[in-house]
Amino acid sequence: MEKRIVTRKDAPKSDSPYSPAVVCGSLVFVSGQVPIDPSTGAFRSGTLAEQANLTLENLRAVLEEAGSSMDKVLKTTVFLADMADFAAFNEIYKRYFPKDRPARSCIGVKELPFGARVEIEAIACL
Repeated sequence: MEKRIVTRKDAPKSDSPYSPAVVCGSLVFVSGQVPIDPSTGAFRSGTLAEQANLTLENLRAVLEEAGSSMDKVLKTTVFLADMADFAAFNEIYKRYFPKDRPARSCIGVKELPFGARVEIEAIACL
């Protein structure tokens, strides 16, 4: 099987040493998304809700660029900088996955890139 690298056409070029997503066969592996404004490439701080919504919108955009969608997500891994945000995050997450929710892990971490409060990676099918 060949792999295909996925980049976002609506985001500035990045010098980061990873790909936003990789497609192999019928699977899409999406790198961890954080609340980065795709038009500027700048980190957007803010409330958990603001960061979670932008992170999930970034996840959606990468999936769509790969030819997939949120309803084809099989598994997510969520990293929270503060597990006290768990319940509030779940309320936002449910809106993006209203039915047939993917498998998920949620991990509390000491810190995330740019001081983000949330990071999400995913595996989806095409």
